[in-house]
Amino acid sequence: MTVLVPIAIGLTWIVLASLLPEPHRRHVNAIVVAGAGAAYLSGGGLGIAEFAFTALLTWVAWRGLESWTFIGIGWLLHTAWDVVHHLRGEPIVPFAEHSSLGCAICDPVIAVWAFLGGPSVIDAVRARLPRRRAPWTM
Repeated sequence: MTVLVPIAIGLTWIVLASLLPEPHRRHVNAIVVAGAGAAYLSGGGLGIAEFAFTALLTWVAWRGLESWTFIGIGWLLHTAWDVVHHLRGEPIVPFAEHSSLGCAICDPVIAVWAFLGGPSVIDAVRARLPRRRAPWTM
């Protein structure tokens, strides 16, 4: 469950984000990356480094407004930050001991999708389904 649930969360995000048309899908993902950069600020476990990381991820997210590659980079940077917090015993959710580990598993799933250009998986599934004819067009 420690691995499967975070993967399912990442895949769920991809499906939900696929409901948005481009370029809104990319813009929303860039905003979410920026928010992820500030996720650890309230804990302050790494002191001033928390602010430096937030600034870095904000810049990466800003570049992500025009580039899926930067969104993927942002998620991988956040993965590294999750691992640091997990190893230090400072989880993203204070009352959930393995929340940073879960985030470190979830984030690369989204990063891979971003590196693929953030395609709509819903559109991809629709394209593979056979088209049905309306009964009145036969």
